[in-house]
Amino acid sequence: MTEARDSVSSRRLVSAGASDTGQVVLVLQGGGALGSYQAGVYEALHEAGIEPDWIVGTSIGAINASLIAGNSPQNRTTRLRAFWKKMEQNPVWSFRDIYPGFNEKLSYWSTVTNGIPGFFRPSPLAHAGDSYVLGADNAGYYSTAPLEKTLAEFVDFDLVNQCSPRLTVGAAHLRTSEMRYFDSRDTRLGVKHIMASGALPPAFPAIRIDGELYWDGGILSNTPTEVVFDDIPRRNSLIFAVHLWNPRGSEPTTMAEVLTRHKDVQYSSRIASHIARQQQAHRLRHVINQLAARLPESERNSEAVRELASYGCPTRMHIVRLLAPQLDRETHIKDIDFSPSGIKARWDAGYAHTRAVLQRKPWIGEFDALSGVVLHEQALAEAAE
Repeated sequence: MTEARDSVSSRRLVSAGASDTGQVVLVLQGGGALGSYQAGVYEALHEAGIEPDWIVGTSIGAINASLIAGNSPQNRTTRLRAFWKKMEQNPVWSFRDIYPGFNEKLSYWSTVTNGIPGFFRPSPLAHAGDSYVLGADNAGYYSTAPLEKTLAEFVDFDLVNQCSPRLTVGAAHLRTSEMRYFDSRDTRLGVKHIMASGALPPAFPAIRIDGELYWDGGILSNTPTEVVFDDIPRRNSLIFAVHLWNPRGSEPTTMAEVLTRHKDVQYSSRIASHIARQQQAHRLRHVINQLAARLPESERNSEAVRELASYGCPTRMHIVRLLAPQLDRETHIKDIDFSPSGIKARWDAGYAHTRAVLQRKPWIGEFDALSGVVLHEQALAEAAE
């Protein structure tokens, strides 16, 4: 009986090499200051000679994605560094050696009070009372007009719209609560599309595109991998899904830990359940292919069978999950930790994690022939050690 099971198992294994992985997709989650981790991920990919064919981003992920897609490959890392340097909050006085962590707190309060030059600035009228009429286009505690200027300076949207790489950014339609993906393959993207993807309420006002208002896509889907799964036609893909919020964590014992864990749970999104459903769906598509192949040729060529067989799919998607680390003394305000030390630590971690994964290449090897979606989490766990 064991021999029979082993025989069946061996027939259901297929070998995959580098040439089988198809398009390279970079999926970038939202998470404010945590997004410097994504820049480190891209730097490691670029050094390895791996450039994405398609970038999907939400919020800060959309901003990083536009910086990559809107610059030539040789300038992308430089542009990312320049952008994140512009985001740094440097305290006037340094207490690093006297009170560890105090500089980060100063950076936080400076961000809340003054905003970040080149990103957002306070809107004084927003504090005139919660019933004060600001107007739909200005209803937020901060203005993101500085970000519009920064993106215009750092991103060449003519290059973005050449669709190499393809760029997709997610935003939430304010009136209908529906997710909208703006895709350079289908429409001309501009600075407003990127800003809409990062318009997180109540901090930032909604952004108007073609007469409609949009908020940050992260409030509906902060890890927009589903747009890759649902793309037509499907293609073999190597997907680097870059996570900024920790989907797993310990039980909180203090209110500070409750706030931190709550934010991780809220923004880590439902990616695990999305992937599980896609694994089931793609497995069924592969089953349909194999069943159709077992039919006599006369049956396979009938109109009814051809229609049923069209629900099958031979593609395989490898998902490599990369997870930003939890830094020492990290709290629920980590997404606005624009301190130089925080930005550098997360950038360096993204670079190191990605290099470790690229050395292992877990997507190359033997896999179940019926598995259309293969998740590589062990690579992530080992890289994070």
